[in-house]
Amino acid sequence: MRREESARWFERARRVIAGGVNSPARSFVAVGGGPPVVMARGEGPFLIDVDGQRYIDYLAAFGPLILGHSHPRVVAAIEAALKRAPLFGTPAPAEIALAEALVEAVPGLEQVRMTTTGTEAVMAVIRLARAATGRNKIVKFEGTYHGHSDAVLVRAGSGPSTIGRPDSGGIPPGVRQDVITVPFNQPAVLAETLERVGREVAVVLVEPVAGNMGIVLPNPGYLAQVVELAHAAGALVAFDEVITAFRFHYGPAASLFGVRPDLYVLGKAIGGGLALAAYGGSRSLMALVAPEGPVFQAGTLAGNPLAASAGLATLAVLREENPYPRMDRLAAELADGLRDRARAHGVAVTINRLGSAFTVFFGAEPVVDYASARRTSASRFARFHRLMLERGVYLAPSPFEAWFVSAQHGEAEVEATLGAAEEAFAALAREGKG
Repeated sequence: MRREESARWFERARRVIAGGVNSPARSFVAVGGGPPVVMARGEGPFLIDVDGQRYIDYLAAFGPLILGHSHPRVVAAIEAALKRAPLFGTPAPAEIALAEALVEAVPGLEQVRMTTTGTEAVMAVIRLARAATGRNKIVKFEGTYHGHSDAVLVRAGSGPSTIGRPDSGGIPPGVRQDVITVPFNQPAVLAETLERVGREVAVVLVEPVAGNMGIVLPNPGYLAQVVELAHAAGALVAFDEVITAFRFHYGPAASLFGVRPDLYVLGKAIGGGLALAAYGGSRSLMALVAPEGPVFQAGTLAGNPLAASAGLATLAVLREENPYPRMDRLAAELADGLRDRARAHGVAVTINRLGSAFTVFFGAEPVVDYASARRTSASRFARFHRLMLERGVYLAPSPFEAWFVSAQHGEAEVEATLGAAEEAFAALAREGKG
């Protein structure tokens, strides 16, 4: 595929935008460098670039587009909200109705507070947990990504890993001292850590299904152990469900595993493609948030009418039409087909999947944590990414991200993707023998 217009746009971007992108995850550094593809529009399960070339989209804007691009009900909701006014700076019906929908859908969520991004919501949850417990330290897990605030970029996955940096510059030593990072899926290490310093820990922050070292599922019973160990130490548990809530069923991933955290962080899908996130928990915890309590958090665009309207429309479609069984079936068909074609060409892959999200790791070893994810072949993924891009399939440009199947993907897109993968794996096999 020829992408002269993308290259021209990227040259313009490099002159005025740091690194040429407004998020490192959009760059192609992890897949060989060069200009990223600049997209002009999205239609259903497709992206169309500025050169007019179409791609089957499995990026889904890193997860929120469960309904695909420009779903008519979401577009209609945004247009209606825009006509009323995109921003008031006052309470508005849409944000209240969205909060009601979230409270109804998420067990244990009695009150929420809206933010603009997941990063802000995580920051607020950490602040709230510290105020509630009178403690300072947080426990997080290697390779999990909770936004780009200082504390949670210590041993993070996704973005920092994609650009080859396990940490970030500019984080003060004092911040690092209050962050304890332990490996995912290893309860004995968490137990030992909390036995040693648990009285200083305010919150254990976890993605119930890791999504930023690739999709990594919790081992059976692991999340219940996390909750039990944290509570025994007097710490709160916060589930970062920015990726997972409403992705696998209508509700949080926590429900799939029979567990309930003290606090939730929600995002992506609840904004219907616009900037919106939320955090919340019990009434007693949320009573600590200003103006009722001492924990300050604010945002001019928090719960803005456009995003709240898009989120309401998205949740309504998911609730009424229940696309989850079909998305699950298509993702299983796609993952199984990729595995079979890789095996036929002697290319070692491991595929982790839950519902409509999965990751193809290049290696034979099971991926159960960040260490095993990092032992997979980033270079083989980079080559595979290029081969699939040339064949009209758009994947996240990182080995530590997921493929997302949307409600608008169909059998034709799965068949076309598997056809492209057949050629890509064949090329990888030839290169491996050369």
